[in-house]
Amino acid sequence: MTDSLVGAYLPLFFWVGAGMLLCRWLPDRFPQFLGRSLYWLGVPLEIFALTRQAHWSAAIAWVPPITVFAIGMGLLAAAIILQGLRRGYPQLPPGLCSSEVVHLDQTLQDPSLSWSELGKSIPAVSSPPHWEDRPRQGSFLLASIFGNTGFVGLAIVPTLVNDSYLGWLVLYSITQNVLGTYGIGVFLASYFGRASQAPGWIQLRDVLTVPSLWAFMVGSFTQSIELPMPLENSLQGSVWVVIPTALVLMGMRLSQLQGWQSLRLGIAPSLIKGLVLPGVVGVAATLLHLLPEARLALVLMAGMPTAFAGLILAEEYELDRELIASSIVLSSALLILTLPLWLLVF
Repeated sequence: MTDSLVGAYLPLFFWVGAGMLLCRWLPDRFPQFLGRSLYWLGVPLEIFALTRQAHWSAAIAWVPPITVFAIGMGLLAAAIILQGLRRGYPQLPPGLCSSEVVHLDQTLQDPSLSWSELGKSIPAVSSPPHWEDRPRQGSFLLASIFGNTGFVGLAIVPTLVNDSYLGWLVLYSITQNVLGTYGIGVFLASYFGRASQAPGWIQLRDVLTVPSLWAFMVGSFTQSIELPMPLENSLQGSVWVVIPTALVLMGMRLSQLQGWQSLRLGIAPSLIKGLVLPGVVGVAATLLHLLPEARLALVLMAGMPTAFAGLILAEEYELDRELIASSIVLSSALLILTLPLWLLVF
């Protein structure tokens, strides 16, 4: 198990580190360009390739319902905790945007400023409290619910379960990406992001025009069509271009974090994603009397760290990138501790 984890995390550290270094020399808007490129081209290409190679059977009919159940439970838990944070978090002065919190803290702690200078440094106020920021709320929900089943899950979990359950893993990943991340996730991102003040049909339009949804349908309907071997090989190989690109984007966003002030935003979503969801899925699979190997496969996929796709949606819909990047870091670190736990319990 240790060798598998090391093999999976080496490319993670390499490409994320590369993104953190490259961010110093690239234009400020390049991460947004990269995120939108993944949204419109990279991720749909990956889903299309995985769908064409997937083979379904009646034995894995429980996977989509359990995946949807996990998404629903995650949404419920995240909504409850978010409501608690909105009520319990200290109120900021009216007008102080959430993006100014770190700057204000640093300003108040600067001993070199006189009282008059300090007064000039604090912005004039009239904005919502910290957790009343709608883009931050949307990012909180996305970070809590959707896991990295495609980039990390399909790299780690197959080494920990029997090969006969590979189809379960692929179907879980596709179900979460199509119905979850690029279905419900797009709706949430559109609702809390740049289209938050638009009519309800705008969110529905955004979901129906998600390129990943169409990629899944086209991939499913073309499974029986044989493509030229060079084209098929290129299609499958493109997945290993999309994954490093997503990791580089993650590194770029991580380089913009402001230490603990940023990381603390991801604590609650990371705990929901890394502990609550896999625990709930494990209990549900036990009550359904699934075989231990099948139960373990579902629990491990449910416990994958916060999805990189959340960053992609944040770039596309102008959500809080800092919160999602923080949750990715913390939930990835938590995964190292929870994997042995789930192997022992389930």
